[in-house]
Amino acid sequence: MVTISTQRIDETLAEASAPIDMLLTSAARGQWRRFIPGASTVKLGAAIVEKPSVIADEAVSLVRELARAGTGRSGITPDKRDRRFSDPAWSSNPWLRAILQGYLAVDKSARSVVSELELDWRDRERIEFALENLLDAAAPSNLPGINPLSLKALIDTGGLSALRGVRNFLRDFAKAPRVPAMVDTSGFTVGVNIAATDGSVVLTTPSFELIQYRPVTDEVGTLPLLIVPPLINKYYVVDLAPGRSLVEYLVSQGQQVFILSWFNPTAEQRDWGIDEYAKAVLQALAAVHEITGTEKAHTLGLCSGGALLSMVAAHLAATGQGDRIASLSLGVNVLDQSRAGLQAALTSKASAKAAIKYSESKGYLDGGALAEMFAWMRPNDLVWSYWVNNYLQGKDPAAFDVLFWNADTTRMTAALHRDFIELFLDNRLTKPGAASLLGTGIDLSAVKADSYVVAGVADHISPWQASYRSARLLGGDTRFILSTSGHIACMVNPPSNPKASFRVNSEMRATAEDWLDGSEKVRGSWWPDYATWLADRSEGTVPAPRVLGSDQYPATVRAPGQYVFES
Repeated sequence: MVTISTQRIDETLAEASAPIDMLLTSAARGQWRRFIPGASTVKLGAAIVEKPSVIADEAVSLVRELARAGTGRSGITPDKRDRRFSDPAWSSNPWLRAILQGYLAVDKSARSVVSELELDWRDRERIEFALENLLDAAAPSNLPGINPLSLKALIDTGGLSALRGVRNFLRDFAKAPRVPAMVDTSGFTVGVNIAATDGSVVLTTPSFELIQYRPVTDEVGTLPLLIVPPLINKYYVVDLAPGRSLVEYLVSQGQQVFILSWFNPTAEQRDWGIDEYAKAVLQALAAVHEITGTEKAHTLGLCSGGALLSMVAAHLAATGQGDRIASLSLGVNVLDQSRAGLQAALTSKASAKAAIKYSESKGYLDGGALAEMFAWMRPNDLVWSYWVNNYLQGKDPAAFDVLFWNADTTRMTAALHRDFIELFLDNRLTKPGAASLLGTGIDLSAVKADSYVVAGVADHISPWQASYRSARLLGGDTRFILSTSGHIACMVNPPSNPKASFRVNSEMRATAEDWLDGSEKVRGSWWPDYATWLADRSEGTVPAPRVLGSDQYPATVRAPGQYVFES
Protein backbone atom coordinates (compact mmCIF):
# COMPACT_ATOMS: atom_id res chain seq x y z
CA MET A 1 0.00 0.00 0.00
CA VAL A 2 1.32 3.46 -0.95
CA THR A 3 0.88 6.30 1.50
CA ILE A 4 1.68 9.89 0.57
CA SER A 5 2.60 11.99 3.58
CA THR A 6 1.37 15.55 3.80
CA GLN A 7 4.98 16.65 4.26
CA ARG A 8 5.92 14.97 1.00
CA ILE A 9 2.99 16.58 -0.81
CA ASP A 10 3.74 19.96 0.69
CA GLU A 11 7.40 19.95 -0.30
CA THR A 12 7.24 18.11 -3.61
CA LEU A 13 3.85 17.69 -5.22
CA ALA A 14 2.43 21.08 -4.43
CA GLU A 15 5.54 22.82 -5.71
CA ALA A 16 4.18 22.58 -9.23
CA SER A 17 0.74 23.87 -8.38
CA ALA A 18 0.99 27.55 -8.87
CA PRO A 19 1.08 29.15 -12.33
CA ILE A 20 3.91 31.26 -13.78
CA ASP A 21 3.48 33.79 -16.50
CA MET A 22 5.77 32.27 -19.11
CA LEU A 23 3.87 28.99 -19.04
CA LEU A 24 0.70 30.69 -20.23
CA THR A 25 1.77 30.10 -23.80
CA SER A 26 2.05 26.36 -23.41
CA ALA A 27 -1.10 26.09 -21.33
CA ALA A 28 -3.16 27.69 -24.09
CA ARG A 29 -1.75 25.48 -26.85
CA GLY A 30 -2.08 22.22 -24.95
CA GLN A 31 0.43 20.11 -23.05
CA TRP A 32 0.93 17.50 -25.78
CA ARG A 33 2.77 20.01 -27.97
CA ARG A 34 5.39 20.24 -25.26
CA PHE A 35 6.31 16.58 -25.75
CA ILE A 36 7.33 17.32 -29.35
CA PRO A 37 10.56 19.37 -29.45
CA GLY A 38 9.73 20.66 -32.96
CA ALA A 39 12.69 22.27 -34.72
CA SER A 40 14.94 21.17 -31.88
CA THR A 41 14.52 17.59 -33.10
CA VAL A 42 16.21 18.57 -36.39
CA LYS A 43 19.05 20.17 -34.47
CA LEU A 44 19.35 17.04 -32.37
CA GLY A 45 19.72 14.99 -35.54
CA ALA A 46 22.37 17.37 -36.84
CA ALA A 47 24.28 17.13 -33.57
CA ILE A 48 24.19 13.33 -33.78
CA VAL A 49 25.53 13.45 -37.35
CA GLU A 50 28.41 15.64 -36.16
CA LYS A 51 29.29 13.22 -33.33
CA PRO A 52 28.15 9.72 -34.40
CA SER A 53 30.62 8.15 -32.00
CA VAL A 54 28.46 9.28 -29.09
CA ILE A 55 25.59 7.06 -30.28
CA ALA A 56 27.86 4.17 -31.15
CA ASP A 57 29.71 4.15 -27.85
CA GLU A 58 26.54 4.47 -25.83
CA ALA A 59 24.81 1.72 -27.82
CA VAL A 60 27.64 -0.70 -27.04
CA SER A 61 27.49 0.18 -23.35
CA LEU A 62 23.71 -0.20 -23.32
CA VAL A 63 23.78 -3.66 -24.92
CA ARG A 64 26.31 -4.83 -22.36
CA GLU A 65 24.27 -3.48 -19.46
CA LEU A 66 21.06 -5.06 -20.80
CA ALA A 67 22.86 -8.39 -21.05
CA ARG A 68 24.03 -8.10 -17.46
CA ALA A 69 20.49 -7.22 -16.35
CA GLY A 70 19.04 -10.22 -18.18
CA THR A 71 21.50 -12.60 -16.54
CA GLY A 72 21.22 -11.14 -13.03
CA ARG A 73 24.71 -9.63 -13.04
CA SER A 74 23.82 -5.93 -13.26
CA GLY A 75 24.58 -3.69 -10.31
CA ILE A 76 22.52 -0.72 -11.48
CA THR A 77 19.99 0.48 -8.89
CA PRO A 78 17.43 3.31 -8.76
CA ASP A 79 18.09 6.47 -6.81
CA LYS A 80 17.18 6.02 -3.15
CA ARG A 81 14.87 9.04 -3.44
CA ASP A 82 12.96 7.51 -6.36
CA ARG A 83 9.72 6.40 -4.72
CA ARG A 84 8.46 4.64 -7.83
CA PHE A 85 10.56 1.59 -7.05
CA SER A 86 10.51 1.58 -3.25
CA ASP A 87 8.55 -1.69 -2.99
CA PRO A 88 10.93 -4.55 -1.98
CA ALA A 89 9.66 -6.70 -4.86
CA TRP A 90 11.60 -4.57 -7.35
CA SER A 91 14.86 -5.83 -5.85
CA SER A 92 13.91 -9.26 -4.47
CA ASN A 93 12.02 -10.64 -7.47
CA PRO A 94 14.54 -11.59 -10.24
CA TRP A 95 12.04 -10.94 -13.04
CA LEU A 96 11.05 -7.50 -11.76
CA ARG A 97 14.66 -6.62 -10.98
CA ALA A 98 15.71 -7.42 -14.56
CA ILE A 99 12.89 -5.28 -15.99
CA LEU A 100 13.78 -2.41 -13.68
CA GLN A 101 17.49 -2.58 -14.45
CA GLY A 102 16.79 -2.70 -18.18
CA TYR A 103 14.65 0.42 -17.89
CA LEU A 104 17.30 2.23 -15.81
CA ALA A 105 19.97 1.31 -18.35
CA VAL A 106 17.95 2.77 -21.22
CA ASP A 107 17.17 5.86 -19.15
CA LYS A 108 20.83 6.42 -18.33
CA SER A 109 22.01 5.91 -21.92
CA ALA A 110 19.41 8.24 -23.42
CA ARG A 111 20.23 11.04 -21.00
CA SER A 112 23.96 10.50 -21.50
CA VAL A 113 23.64 10.87 -25.27
CA VAL A 114 21.83 14.20 -25.01
CA SER A 115 24.27 15.53 -22.41
CA GLU A 116 27.28 14.83 -24.65
CA LEU A 117 25.91 16.44 -27.82
CA GLU A 118 26.56 20.06 -28.76
CA LEU A 119 23.20 21.81 -28.40
CA ASP A 120 22.09 25.37 -27.75
CA TRP A 121 20.74 25.80 -24.20
CA ARG A 122 17.20 26.34 -25.50
CA ASP A 123 17.28 23.24 -27.71
CA ARG A 124 18.82 21.23 -24.87
CA GLU A 125 16.02 22.25 -22.49
CA ARG A 126 13.38 21.25 -25.05
CA ILE A 127 14.98 17.91 -25.88
CA GLU A 128 15.60 17.04 -22.23
CA PHE A 129 12.02 17.92 -21.32
CA ALA A 130 10.55 15.73 -24.08
CA LEU A 131 12.97 12.91 -23.25
CA GLU A 132 12.19 13.05 -19.54
CA ASN A 133 8.47 12.84 -20.18
CA LEU A 134 8.88 9.88 -22.53
CA LEU A 135 11.15 8.03 -20.11
CA ASP A 136 8.86 8.72 -17.16
CA ALA A 137 5.84 7.50 -19.11
CA ALA A 138 7.68 4.32 -20.09
CA ALA A 139 8.59 3.40 -16.51
CA PRO A 140 7.58 -0.19 -15.62
CA SER A 141 6.01 1.15 -12.43
CA ASN A 142 3.20 2.56 -14.58
CA LEU A 143 2.16 -0.84 -15.97
CA PRO A 144 -0.62 -2.78 -14.21
CA GLY A 145 0.78 -6.20 -15.05
CA ILE A 146 4.23 -5.34 -13.75
CA ASN A 147 3.97 -2.92 -10.83
CA PRO A 148 3.86 -5.15 -7.70
CA LEU A 149 1.59 -2.62 -5.97
CA SER A 150 -1.13 -3.21 -8.54
CA LEU A 151 -0.78 -6.99 -8.26
CA LYS A 152 -0.97 -6.90 -4.48
CA ALA A 153 -4.03 -4.62 -4.59
CA LEU A 154 -5.69 -6.99 -7.04
CA ILE A 155 -5.14 -9.94 -4.71
CA ASP A 156 -6.05 -8.08 -1.52
CA THR A 157 -9.36 -6.79 -2.93
CA GLY A 158 -10.34 -9.86 -4.93
CA GLY A 159 -10.24 -7.89 -8.17
CA LEU A 160 -12.22 -4.88 -6.92
CA SER A 161 -9.15 -2.62 -7.24
CA ALA A 162 -9.26 -3.04 -11.01
CA LEU A 163 -12.91 -2.02 -11.17
CA ARG A 164 -12.26 0.97 -8.93
CA GLY A 165 -9.28 1.91 -11.08
CA VAL A 166 -11.40 1.94 -14.23
CA ARG A 167 -14.04 4.02 -12.42
CA ASN A 168 -11.42 6.52 -11.26
CA PHE A 169 -9.92 6.74 -14.74
CA LEU A 170 -13.26 7.52 -16.36
CA ARG A 171 -14.00 10.10 -13.64
CA ASP A 172 -10.65 11.89 -13.98
CA PHE A 173 -10.51 12.05 -17.77
CA ALA A 174 -14.12 13.02 -18.34
CA LYS A 175 -13.26 16.72 -18.10
CA ALA A 176 -10.29 19.09 -17.81
CA PRO A 177 -7.80 18.94 -16.33
CA ARG A 178 -7.30 15.48 -17.84
CA VAL A 179 -4.82 14.22 -15.31
CA PRO A 180 -5.24 11.89 -12.33
CA ALA A 181 -7.07 13.53 -9.43
CA MET A 182 -4.59 14.64 -6.78
CA VAL A 183 -6.81 15.39 -3.83
CA ASP A 184 -9.96 14.31 -2.04
CA THR A 185 -11.88 17.59 -1.80
CA SER A 186 -14.69 16.29 0.38
CA GLY A 187 -13.02 17.24 3.67
CA PHE A 188 -12.62 20.94 2.91
CA THR A 189 -15.08 23.81 2.99
CA VAL A 190 -13.98 27.31 2.02
CA GLY A 191 -14.75 29.69 4.87
CA VAL A 192 -14.87 26.88 7.45
CA ASN A 193 -11.54 25.03 7.51
CA ILE A 194 -10.02 26.75 4.46
CA ALA A 195 -9.76 30.54 4.09
CA ALA A 196 -11.15 30.80 7.61
CA THR A 197 -9.34 33.80 9.11
CA ASP A 198 -11.87 36.28 10.51
CA GLY A 199 -12.49 39.40 8.46
CA SER A 200 -14.94 41.20 6.20
CA VAL A 201 -15.22 42.52 2.69
CA VAL A 202 -14.88 46.31 2.79
CA LEU A 203 -14.98 47.03 -0.93
CA THR A 204 -16.59 45.22 -3.85
CA THR A 205 -15.90 46.13 -7.48
CA PRO A 206 -16.51 44.23 -10.73
CA SER A 207 -12.92 42.95 -10.67
CA PHE A 208 -12.18 42.29 -6.99
CA GLU A 209 -13.31 42.21 -3.39
CA LEU A 210 -11.09 43.82 -0.77
CA ILE A 211 -10.96 41.87 2.50
CA GLN A 212 -9.85 43.41 5.79
CA TYR A 213 -8.90 40.96 8.54
CA ARG A 214 -9.94 41.46 12.14
CA PRO A 215 -7.05 42.29 14.51
CA VAL A 216 -6.41 39.92 17.41
CA THR A 217 -3.88 42.12 19.23
CA ASP A 218 -4.50 45.28 21.26
CA GLU A 219 -1.96 47.23 19.22
CA VAL A 220 -1.33 47.00 15.46
CA GLY A 221 1.34 48.38 13.18
CA THR A 222 0.64 51.92 12.08
CA LEU A 223 1.14 51.04 8.42
CA PRO A 224 -1.16 48.39 6.93
CA LEU A 225 -0.22 45.55 4.57
CA LEU A 226 -2.00 45.01 1.23
CA ILE A 227 -1.55 41.59 -0.37
CA VAL A 228 -1.94 41.15 -4.14
CA PRO A 229 -2.41 37.41 -4.82
CA PRO A 230 -1.77 35.63 -8.15
CA LEU A 231 -4.11 36.65 -10.96
CA ILE A 232 -4.65 33.05 -12.02
CA ASN A 233 -5.53 31.40 -8.71
CA LYS A 234 -7.88 31.92 -5.78
CA TYR A 235 -6.37 34.22 -3.15
CA TYR A 236 -6.44 31.81 -0.22
CA VAL A 237 -3.07 30.20 -0.87
CA VAL A 238 -1.98 32.63 1.88
CA ASP A 239 -4.99 31.78 4.06
CA LEU A 240 -5.08 27.98 4.12
CA ALA A 241 -6.02 25.88 7.13
CA PRO A 242 -5.65 27.42 10.60
CA GLY A 243 -2.02 27.13 11.65
CA ARG A 244 -0.92 27.11 7.98
CA SER A 245 -2.12 30.57 7.02
CA LEU A 246 0.31 33.43 6.40
CA VAL A 247 -2.55 35.90 6.84
CA GLU A 248 -3.50 34.40 10.19
CA TYR A 249 0.13 34.53 11.34
CA LEU A 250 0.71 38.15 10.32
CA VAL A 251 -2.53 39.20 12.03
CA SER A 252 -1.33 37.44 15.20
CA GLN A 253 1.87 39.49 14.98
CA GLY A 254 -0.02 42.78 15.01
CA GLN A 255 -0.19 43.53 11.31
CA GLN A 256 -3.21 45.23 9.71
CA VAL A 257 -3.78 42.89 6.77
CA PHE A 258 -5.85 43.48 3.64
CA ILE A 259 -6.05 41.24 0.55
CA LEU A 260 -7.63 41.34 -2.89
CA SER A 261 -9.90 38.46 -3.90
CA TRP A 262 -10.09 38.52 -7.70
CA PHE A 263 -13.30 38.03 -9.65
CA ASN A 264 -13.17 34.82 -11.73
CA PRO A 265 -13.60 36.25 -15.23
CA THR A 266 -15.68 34.86 -18.08
CA ALA A 267 -15.78 35.69 -21.78
CA GLU A 268 -17.64 38.90 -20.91
CA GLN A 269 -14.47 40.28 -19.32
CA ARG A 270 -12.25 39.37 -22.30
CA ASP A 271 -11.00 42.97 -22.64
CA TRP A 272 -9.69 43.32 -19.09
CA GLY A 273 -5.99 43.80 -19.64
CA ILE A 274 -3.11 44.60 -17.32
CA ASP A 275 -4.19 48.27 -17.08
CA GLU A 276 -7.58 47.19 -15.74
CA TYR A 277 -5.94 45.08 -13.05
CA ALA A 278 -3.49 47.88 -12.21
CA LYS A 279 -6.46 50.19 -11.66
CA ALA A 280 -7.86 47.58 -9.29
CA VAL A 281 -4.68 47.56 -7.20
CA LEU A 282 -4.64 51.35 -7.06
CA GLN A 283 -8.31 51.40 -6.05
CA ALA A 284 -7.63 48.85 -3.29
CA LEU A 285 -4.60 50.83 -2.12
CA ALA A 286 -6.68 54.02 -1.90
CA ALA A 287 -9.30 52.18 0.17
CA VAL A 288 -6.60 50.85 2.53
CA HIS A 289 -5.25 54.38 2.99
CA GLU A 290 -8.69 55.75 3.80
CA ILE A 291 -9.71 52.95 6.17
CA THR A 292 -6.46 53.09 8.17
CA GLY A 293 -5.92 56.84 7.95
CA THR A 294 -2.47 56.44 6.43
CA GLU A 295 -0.75 57.83 3.35
CA LYS A 296 1.33 54.74 2.64
CA ALA A 297 1.16 50.98 3.04
CA HIS A 298 3.27 47.85 2.90
CA THR A 299 2.56 45.67 -0.11
CA LEU A 300 3.10 41.98 -0.88
CA GLY A 301 2.67 40.46 -4.35
CA LEU A 302 2.74 36.74 -5.13
CA CYS A 303 3.76 35.16 -8.44
CA SER A 304 1.89 36.94 -11.27
CA GLY A 305 0.42 39.30 -8.66
CA GLY A 306 3.98 40.29 -7.82
CA ALA A 307 4.66 41.28 -11.42
CA LEU A 308 1.53 43.42 -11.45
CA LEU A 309 2.35 45.00 -8.08
CA SER A 310 5.92 45.79 -9.16
CA MET A 311 4.63 47.61 -12.22
CA VAL A 312 2.08 49.52 -10.11
CA ALA A 313 4.89 50.58 -7.74
CA ALA A 314 6.97 51.77 -10.71
CA HIS A 315 3.96 53.64 -12.09
CA LEU A 316 3.47 55.41 -8.76
CA ALA A 317 7.15 56.32 -8.66
CA ALA A 318 6.96 57.74 -12.19
CA THR A 319 3.94 59.86 -11.30
CA GLY A 320 5.46 61.27 -8.11
CA GLN A 321 3.49 59.00 -5.76
CA GLY A 322 6.21 56.50 -4.89
CA ASP A 323 5.94 57.29 -1.17
CA ARG A 324 2.56 55.57 -1.05
CA ILE A 325 4.47 52.27 -1.09
CA ALA A 326 6.07 51.82 2.33
CA SER A 327 7.66 48.54 1.25
CA LEU A 328 7.43 46.14 -1.67
CA SER A 329 7.53 42.41 -0.92
CA LEU A 330 7.54 39.71 -3.59
CA GLY A 331 7.00 35.96 -3.21
CA VAL A 332 8.03 33.28 -5.76
CA ASN A 333 8.09 35.92 -8.47
CA VAL A 334 10.17 36.40 -11.63
CA LEU A 335 10.49 39.76 -13.36
CA ASP A 336 13.67 38.99 -15.32
CA GLN A 337 12.84 36.16 -17.73
CA SER A 338 16.28 35.80 -19.30
CA ARG A 339 17.01 32.08 -19.28
CA ALA A 340 14.32 31.61 -16.63
CA GLY A 341 14.40 27.84 -16.92
CA LEU A 342 12.38 25.41 -18.99
CA GLN A 343 9.38 27.64 -19.52
CA ALA A 344 11.51 30.26 -21.26
CA ALA A 345 13.11 27.62 -23.47
CA LEU A 346 9.75 26.27 -24.57
CA THR A 347 8.33 29.64 -25.57
CA SER A 348 8.77 31.14 -29.04
CA LYS A 349 7.21 33.99 -31.01
CA ALA A 350 5.17 31.54 -33.06
CA SER A 351 3.84 29.63 -30.05
CA ALA A 352 3.05 32.90 -28.27
CA LYS A 353 1.06 34.14 -31.25
CA ALA A 354 -0.87 30.88 -31.41
CA ALA A 355 -1.58 31.02 -27.66
CA ILE A 356 -2.89 34.57 -27.88
CA LYS A 357 -5.12 33.62 -30.80
CA TYR A 358 -6.49 30.67 -28.82
CA SER A 359 -7.48 32.72 -25.76
CA GLU A 360 -8.92 35.48 -27.96
CA SER A 361 -11.24 32.95 -29.58
CA LYS A 362 -12.62 31.88 -26.18
CA GLY A 363 -12.32 35.17 -24.33
CA TYR A 364 -10.19 33.64 -21.59
CA LEU A 365 -7.58 31.04 -20.71
CA ASP A 366 -9.23 28.24 -18.78
CA GLY A 367 -7.94 27.24 -15.36
CA GLY A 368 -8.24 23.56 -16.24
CA ALA A 369 -5.70 24.03 -19.03
CA LEU A 370 -3.33 25.67 -16.56
CA ALA A 371 -3.72 22.86 -14.04
CA GLU A 372 -3.11 20.28 -16.75
CA MET A 373 0.01 22.09 -17.90
CA PHE A 374 1.52 22.34 -14.46
CA ALA A 375 0.89 18.70 -13.71
CA TRP A 376 3.01 17.74 -16.71
CA MET A 377 5.81 19.97 -15.46
CA ARG A 378 6.45 17.36 -12.75
CA PRO A 379 5.02 14.14 -14.24
CA ASN A 380 6.44 11.66 -11.73
CA ASP A 381 5.11 13.60 -8.76
CA LEU A 382 1.92 15.04 -10.22
CA VAL A 383 0.82 12.48 -12.79
CA TRP A 384 2.38 9.04 -12.54
CA SER A 385 2.32 8.69 -8.74
CA TYR A 386 -1.43 9.33 -8.85
CA TRP A 387 -1.76 7.08 -11.91
CA VAL A 388 -0.49 4.24 -9.74
CA ASN A 389 -2.58 5.25 -6.72
CA ASN A 390 -5.88 5.98 -8.52
CA TYR A 391 -5.89 3.41 -11.31
CA LEU A 392 -3.41 0.62 -10.63
CA GLN A 393 -4.34 0.36 -6.96
CA GLY A 394 -7.91 1.62 -7.30
CA LYS A 395 -7.55 4.04 -4.40
CA ASP A 396 -8.79 7.58 -3.89
CA PRO A 397 -6.24 10.39 -3.41
CA ALA A 398 -5.55 11.82 0.02
CA ALA A 399 -7.02 15.07 1.37
CA PHE A 400 -4.59 18.00 1.52
CA ASP A 401 -5.25 21.72 1.74
CA VAL A 402 -2.66 22.95 -0.78
CA LEU A 403 -3.87 20.56 -3.45
CA PHE A 404 -7.48 21.49 -2.67
CA TRP A 405 -6.54 25.09 -3.41
CA ASN A 406 -4.74 24.00 -6.57
CA ALA A 407 -7.84 22.18 -7.81
CA ASP A 408 -9.95 25.32 -7.27
CA THR A 409 -8.97 26.74 -10.65
CA THR A 410 -9.74 30.15 -12.15
CA ARG A 411 -9.67 31.74 -15.59
CA MET A 412 -7.52 34.51 -17.05
CA THR A 413 -8.97 37.10 -19.41
CA ALA A 414 -7.81 37.02 -23.02
CA ALA A 415 -6.45 40.57 -22.80
CA LEU A 416 -4.44 39.90 -19.64
CA HIS A 417 -3.16 36.65 -21.14
CA ARG A 418 -1.96 38.61 -24.19
CA ASP A 419 -0.41 41.38 -22.10
CA PHE A 420 1.55 39.00 -19.89
CA ILE A 421 2.85 36.94 -22.80
CA GLU A 422 4.02 40.03 -24.67
CA LEU A 423 5.50 41.53 -21.52
CA PHE A 424 7.59 38.51 -20.58
CA LEU A 425 8.40 37.11 -24.01
CA ASP A 426 10.35 40.29 -24.75
CA ASN A 427 11.60 40.54 -21.15
CA ARG A 428 10.46 44.17 -21.10
CA LEU A 429 10.67 44.71 -17.34
CA THR A 430 14.47 44.50 -17.51
CA LYS A 431 14.61 47.50 -19.87
CA PRO A 432 13.54 50.88 -18.45
CA GLY A 433 10.68 52.30 -20.51
CA ALA A 434 10.14 49.16 -22.61
CA ALA A 435 6.96 48.28 -20.73
CA SER A 436 4.14 50.70 -19.98
CA LEU A 437 1.27 50.78 -17.50
CA LEU A 438 -1.58 53.27 -17.53
CA GLY A 439 0.35 55.33 -20.07
CA THR A 440 3.51 55.43 -17.95
CA GLY A 441 6.87 53.94 -18.91
CA ILE A 442 7.98 51.37 -16.34
CA ASP A 443 11.40 51.59 -14.70
CA LEU A 444 11.70 49.18 -11.77
CA SER A 445 14.89 50.87 -10.56
CA ALA A 446 12.75 53.92 -9.75
CA VAL A 447 11.03 51.92 -6.99
CA LYS A 448 13.01 53.15 -3.97
CA ALA A 449 10.99 51.47 -1.21
CA ASP A 450 12.70 48.71 0.77
CA SER A 451 11.89 45.28 -0.63
CA TYR A 452 11.63 41.79 0.85
CA VAL A 453 11.92 39.04 -1.77
CA VAL A 454 11.28 35.35 -1.07
CA ALA A 455 12.25 32.50 -3.39
CA GLY A 456 12.39 28.71 -3.09
CA VAL A 457 15.58 26.78 -3.76
CA ALA A 458 13.57 23.88 -5.22
CA ASP A 459 11.18 26.08 -7.21
CA HIS A 460 11.16 24.87 -10.81
CA ILE A 461 8.34 27.26 -11.73
CA SER A 462 10.09 30.48 -10.67
CA PRO A 463 13.79 29.54 -10.48
CA TRP A 464 15.37 31.21 -7.49
CA GLN A 465 18.29 32.54 -9.55
CA ALA A 466 15.80 34.35 -11.79
CA SER A 467 14.02 35.70 -8.70
CA TYR A 468 17.36 36.99 -7.45
CA ARG A 469 18.10 38.75 -10.74
CA SER A 470 14.60 40.20 -10.54
CA ALA A 471 15.22 41.55 -7.03
CA ARG A 472 18.27 43.40 -8.30
CA LEU A 473 16.08 45.34 -10.74
CA LEU A 474 14.48 47.21 -7.82
CA GLY A 475 15.95 50.49 -6.64
CA GLY A 476 15.62 50.26 -2.85
CA ASP A 477 17.35 48.23 -0.15
CA THR A 478 16.51 44.56 -0.65
CA ARG A 479 16.43 41.62 1.74
CA PHE A 480 16.50 38.40 -0.29
CA ILE A 481 15.35 35.20 1.39
CA LEU A 482 15.97 31.73 -0.08
CA SER A 483 13.67 29.15 1.47
CA THR A 484 14.60 25.47 1.37
CA SER A 485 11.38 24.51 -0.40
CA GLY A 486 9.55 24.77 -3.69
CA HIS A 487 7.03 27.10 -5.27
CA ILE A 488 4.02 26.74 -2.99
CA ALA A 489 5.72 25.18 0.03
CA CYS A 490 7.84 28.33 0.05
CA MET A 491 4.77 30.46 0.82
CA VAL A 492 2.95 27.88 2.98
CA ASN A 493 5.78 27.74 5.48
CA PRO A 494 4.43 28.03 9.04
CA PRO A 495 6.75 28.18 12.07
CA SER A 496 5.35 24.80 13.13
CA ASN A 497 7.18 23.13 10.21
CA PRO A 498 10.12 21.35 11.88
CA LYS A 499 12.03 20.99 8.61
CA ALA A 500 11.80 24.64 7.59
CA SER A 501 14.92 26.73 7.07
CA PHE A 502 16.08 29.58 4.86
CA ARG A 503 19.26 31.30 3.75
CA VAL A 504 19.95 35.01 4.03
CA ASN A 505 22.76 37.37 3.07
CA SER A 506 22.59 41.05 3.99
CA GLU A 507 24.65 41.90 0.91
CA MET A 508 22.99 41.85 -2.52
CA ARG A 509 25.93 40.66 -4.59
CA ALA A 510 26.34 40.78 -8.37
CA THR A 511 25.23 37.21 -9.04
CA ALA A 512 22.97 34.67 -7.37
CA GLU A 513 25.88 32.28 -6.97
CA ASP A 514 27.98 34.90 -5.16
CA TRP A 515 25.04 35.71 -2.91
CA LEU A 516 24.61 32.03 -2.05
CA ASP A 517 28.32 31.61 -1.27
CA GLY A 518 28.12 34.39 1.30
CA SER A 519 24.74 33.43 2.78
CA GLU A 520 24.04 31.83 6.13
CA LYS A 521 21.45 29.21 7.00
CA VAL A 522 18.73 30.06 9.50
CA ARG A 523 16.63 27.26 10.94
CA GLY A 524 12.87 27.72 11.01
CA SER A 525 10.32 29.47 8.86
CA TRP A 526 10.95 32.85 7.23
CA TRP A 527 7.53 34.06 8.45
CA PRO A 528 8.86 35.43 11.80
CA ASP A 529 11.72 37.13 9.95
CA TYR A 530 9.24 38.81 7.63
CA ALA A 531 6.96 39.87 10.50
CA THR A 532 9.94 41.49 12.25
CA TRP A 533 11.04 43.17 9.01
CA LEU A 534 7.55 44.64 8.55
CA ALA A 535 7.32 45.75 12.18
CA ASP A 536 10.64 47.61 11.87
CA ARG A 537 9.15 49.62 9.00
CA SER A 538 5.64 50.16 10.36
CA GLU A 539 6.36 53.46 12.15
CA GLY A 540 5.31 52.21 15.57
CA THR A 541 1.90 50.96 16.65
CA VAL A 542 -1.61 52.29 17.16
CA PRO A 543 -4.63 50.87 19.01
CA ALA A 544 -6.30 48.13 17.00
CA PRO A 545 -9.52 49.28 15.29
CA ARG A 546 -12.67 48.09 17.03
CA VAL A 547 -14.67 47.83 13.81
CA LEU A 548 -13.61 46.92 10.29
CA GLY A 549 -13.92 49.26 7.35
CA SER A 550 -14.98 52.91 7.54
CA ASP A 551 -17.91 55.14 6.70
CA GLN A 552 -16.76 55.30 3.08
CA TYR A 553 -15.88 51.61 2.95
CA PRO A 554 -18.24 49.79 5.32
CA ALA A 555 -17.75 46.13 6.17
CA THR A 556 -20.30 43.95 4.38
CA VAL A 557 -20.13 40.16 4.00
CA ARG A 558 -17.83 38.11 6.18
CA ALA A 559 -14.55 36.79 4.79
CA PRO A 560 -13.83 34.98 2.55
CA GLY A 561 -16.39 37.02 0.62
CA GLN A 562 -18.39 35.93 -2.41
CA TYR A 563 -15.96 36.00 -5.36
CA VAL A 564 -13.96 33.10 -3.96
CA PHE A 565 -16.93 30.77 -4.48
CA GLU A 566 -17.30 31.51 -8.19
CA SER A 567 -16.31 28.65 -10.47
